[in-house]
Amino acid sequence: MNLAQLERMKNDSGFIAALDQSGGSTPKALAIYGIPKEAYADETEMFQMVHEMRTRIMKSPAFTKERILAAILFEKTMDQKVDGKYSADYLWDVKGILPILKVDKGLLDLENGVQLMKPITDLDALLIRAKDRHIFGTKMRSVIKEANPAGVKAIVDQQFELGKAIAAAGLIPILEPEVDIHTPNKAEAEVLLKQEILEHLKTLDTSSQFMFKLTIPDVDNFYEAVIQNPNVIRVVALSGGYSREAANEKLARNPKLIASFSRALTEGLKVNQSDEEFNAVLDQSIQSIYEASIK
Repeated sequence: MNLAQLERMKNDSGFIAALDQSGGSTPKALAIYGIPKEAYADETEMFQMVHEMRTRIMKSPAFTKERILAAILFEKTMDQKVDGKYSADYLWDVKGILPILKVDKGLLDLENGVQLMKPITDLDALLIRAKDRHIFGTKMRSVIKEANPAGVKAIVDQQFELGKAIAAAGLIPILEPEVDIHTPNKAEAEVLLKQEILEHLKTLDTSSQFMFKLTIPDVDNFYEAVIQNPNVIRVVALSGGYSREAANEKLARNPKLIASFSRALTEGLKVNQSDEEFNAVLDQSIQSIYEASIK
């Protein structure tokens, strides 16, 4: 564990940039950026184009450690380079930004109102590679769509089981049991989720350190008990499909909850923008998210 990185995550101001679109979400991200499916012939070309988009973001003068604590990377991005350095080394050595790796393999079909993660069959090998690539921590997502007690418990059980394995390997796990913003009984689902998280946190020993990435709650300061738990380094919020303006407004009402935005971060960025235009849009986006994260 890099203690300088750990102290930065615990104590510094800023937010986490999510640059981890996977195979399923990459076509949509590219389309929003202005690159249609017709522009690439296969998956290899698609991933190269999204890496170029991410590289442009990471190299932007707006993308700095003063406002951004960490960036979440897709597995392929971890193995690609920026200016001759592996992505994680570029982020930390050049930018002073912590590198985090998305490790989940997508979602299972809906059952008991939730979508568990697909089995991560290569987790041990992936964690070894992540440490070799100087990754600080990991992130894994599952989704709650109904306030179903059995489903929510299954989600949190799975997240903590994998989180403990990741922590044992020397990385900081970010657990992401997302509550879909369109859940008709979202507030009730969040009550169940918080109860399960707090119960599971009681099972950790004093040295275990976890993070959480959660949907911005309906009730302001709802996750304060999670944020204050001694085993929790940081709690971050996903934008969940809200516009950047809406996500920022909701986030600002939750002190000590910081952003980990993806779509809201890249909103307004286009492939055909000049560098000056691109950097200006990104700067405005980063500044607004930063301000919402430090209120």
